[in-house]
Amino acid sequence: MLRARDAMDRAYASPLDVPALARIAHVSPAHFIRTFRATFGETPHRYLQRRRIERAMALLVETDRDVTDICYAVGFGSLGTFSRTFRGVVGESTSDFRRRRPAVPANVPSCFAKAWTRPSSFG
Repeated sequence: MLRARDAMDRAYASPLDVPALARIAHVSPAHFIRTFRATFGETPHRYLQRRRIERAMALLVETDRDVTDICYAVGFGSLGTFSRTFRGVVGESTSDFRRRRPAVPANVPSCFAKAWTRPSSFG
């Protein structure tokens, strides 16, 4: 299961299907889906969608790329599916997300950048 999950992490933007991932894990497709969900708490499809959305979130904050370009760059084949999935995972539209998140300076270590972009509870 770890090999298949690692493959999804590495090739999230590529078209990945359950039979190919099951072959990586050396199990049948049906067993792969059941075992993946039991192991990681979500289906392989949902895991892959979440990884793609996480990468899209980073690109929305770190670049000025068009949302359509980001959609295809992270592996979605349809802007509508990307937008619907993004809203479902993040809770807001891509434009609202981008507007609310300040760009992270490139020279800030990631541990500080996460704290810097997190909304403050003091204010």
